[in-house]
Amino acid sequence: MSERTERATPRRREEARSRGRVPKSPEVNSAAVLIAVSAVLALFGPKLLASYESIVQEGLTNAGDPKLVRGDGLASLVGWGLRSFAVTAAPIGLAALVAGVAANVAQVRLRITPLALVPSLSKLNPLAGLKRLFGRDGIVETVKAAVKTTTVGLVAFLVIKPRVSGLSGLVGAPPSEVLGEIGGAVRALTMWAGGAFVLIAVVDYTWQRYRHERSLRMTKTEVKQDAKQTDLPAEVKRTLRRRQAELARRRMIADVPTADVVVVNPTHYAVALRYDGTRPAPEVVAKGRGVVAAAIRRTAEEARVPIVHNAPLARTLYGQVELGRMIPEELFTAVAEVLAFVYRTAGRRTLKQRPRRPTTRRNAARGSSPRR
Repeated sequence: MSERTERATPRRREEARSRGRVPKSPEVNSAAVLIAVSAVLALFGPKLLASYESIVQEGLTNAGDPKLVRGDGLASLVGWGLRSFAVTAAPIGLAALVAGVAANVAQVRLRITPLALVPSLSKLNPLAGLKRLFGRDGIVETVKAAVKTTTVGLVAFLVIKPRVSGLSGLVGAPPSEVLGEIGGAVRALTMWAGGAFVLIAVVDYTWQRYRHERSLRMTKTEVKQDAKQTDLPAEVKRTLRRRQAELARRRMIADVPTADVVVVNPTHYAVALRYDGTRPAPEVVAKGRGVVAAAIRRTAEEARVPIVHNAPLARTLYGQVELGRMIPEELFTAVAEVLAFVYRTAGRRTLKQRPRRPTTRRNAARGSSPRR
């Protein structure tokens, strides 16, 4: 197997982006929100504190009014208080929202990717979830979380420890002095913690970009094929795809004479099956519908391959079994009955008694397909 050593082409990157695969670090969002909220508190902290103080004083004053005990006055007071607190805190929430959106846009740019919104059952697979949890990426995320927690905790310890003695000496001091000291400690803690978050965000974003680039790497063959697809005009690409499909169809029709039976839905579907005893189950050597089905039936008639009319089985085989694959276990009984009917009524020889078609590279590759 070729190793993925080549950098991704622009076309590969665009396809990945259309599916929502972009380098993105949640730590960048966390750092941006923390810095934005800290800036708002540093600029408007005293005004916000004065507003809260005014709301509390007015609320306590109105709560002592005996008229509020009757009717819905108390409920109105509570509603007024909640609305007042929410309006006062709105700048903080708005700053956090804007910072979070800006950090996301800065990382992935503004683009809607509908494919990323399509539900995928593979995301609900518990085995895949366990693999992500205990795989290399899961271990990296665990280590990253531990390092982040340790770093922030160490910063908080180093900032708060020198101020412990000063805070303990504030017992009995005026509230303004206590608030001033606590505010200074909070500002210092926020500044150093913000710096630590920025450092963590830079490291994590670098790791996410490296991980994304590694996942997009391509083989040399894939790069050559991508270059051909990119350089050719659209009309030439469509012509090549039609020719490739026609060649594949011709090779498939050429395998029909080697089949043991062709199961058909009289006018729509045709599936050719072969069972030579060397594989655990019959395999599909040709299948098609419409014009292709008619060609399979015509080739089978010319090669005297038995044709069995079984519409449900033909539709099931066409829809569920890929070309060159063995039939699934749930269809063993139905296919076995068809083969038994063919051998009984037509007296057909087994494959060991009739000449075999020379093995080709395609057949060798199909023979190595794993059993479903």
